[in-house]
Amino acid sequence: MSKGFEKRVIISGLGMSPVGRRTGRSGLEMTVTAARAAIADAGLSPADIDGLATVGDTPRSEVQDALGLELGWGVTGNAAEDGNAAGAQLGAVVNAALAVASGLVRHVLVYRTVLMKGGAVATTGEVTGMREWMLPFHEYSAVNMAAMMARRHMHDYGTTREQLGWIAVTARHHAALNEQAVYRTPMSMADYLGARPISEPLGLYDCDVPVDGSVAVVVSAADYAPDCAAPPVRLAAVGCGLRGRPSWDQGAEYPRGAAWDAAAQMWSRTDLKPADVDIAELYDGFTILTLDWLEALGFCAVGESGPFVEGGADIRLGGRLPLNTYGGQLSAGRLHGYWLLHEACLQIRRRAGARQVPGVEVAVAAAGGGPLGGCLLLTR
Repeated sequence: MSKGFEKRVIISGLGMSPVGRRTGRSGLEMTVTAARAAIADAGLSPADIDGLATVGDTPRSEVQDALGLELGWGVTGNAAEDGNAAGAQLGAVVNAALAVASGLVRHVLVYRTVLMKGGAVATTGEVTGMREWMLPFHEYSAVNMAAMMARRHMHDYGTTREQLGWIAVTARHHAALNEQAVYRTPMSMADYLGARPISEPLGLYDCDVPVDGSVAVVVSAADYAPDCAAPPVRLAAVGCGLRGRPSWDQGAEYPRGAAWDAAAQMWSRTDLKPADVDIAELYDGFTILTLDWLEALGFCAVGESGPFVEGGADIRLGGRLPLNTYGGQLSAGRLHGYWLLHEACLQIRRRAGARQVPGVEVAVAAAGGGPLGGCLLLTR
């Protein structure tokens, strides 16, 4: 099924810290908790880990020291910059897979840790790059850029707020089955539509939920599969293309983002097709980004993602493409795409409990929006 280096690697271990809002835990504490869980889940010890990768949060040197790792390789990227060309937030997984497939290392620990943080955009000092063109028009955060994408999608294709709402309502429905999800109280369409606006046309429930938490995975050489303590997850293909302008709003095919380049690259690296995918764990930092991924990955035609999700039947558990089965970042919590990966692996292992989709063989996990995009196609 894989055409390249992907066939030489597996995901052997999964780990997650407790997740919550303003938990008071440090980033290092949560990272070490998730890392130890992932290493044990793989049937390994810290002494077996010879690689360490992250996209930039808890310092790699601190994690190495806390776990007592003896490394042959390590890399730190940044989800907003260095991660672009290697799969956005999932770039660390791609980097780890490349290192393992090359034979440089054998078992790489990959982690992503987030902490709720406050703060405001600086209004003094030098502002450069694309920010100098945006700040004068009061574009202060990603929600403003996502809102422009949503408005353009509505203008071009007739997408409605209710259609965006079905992504949020479905996420909350799935979160009710996930004990770790931050928000599990049922949400109705009336609740969604009645929430306060954030950046029109996006409202409160179009935006993901900041949390404290950490996810870790172990990427191992494929020949370790028979020795895994839990069922290994195979990597069928990766997508990390970024061929257009690295901008939220200056692409030639706006409002399409980097998701389209990443998806095209991923499908070019495998014989599998969109129709083979059993579940989709797609980035929902904002609801419009999920629509972009659905179209980019070929689950529906251009402009038809709104009708695809409308009513929620097709994207709920039991539907033709269960979407963000753990509750997504909109209800479970924002772990920058890594909970999406964790859930995809759980589903493939058939260990997702009450939210398990029967007979999962193929899953896709995708992260990023605008100029950031990366996706992984996973199989049993």
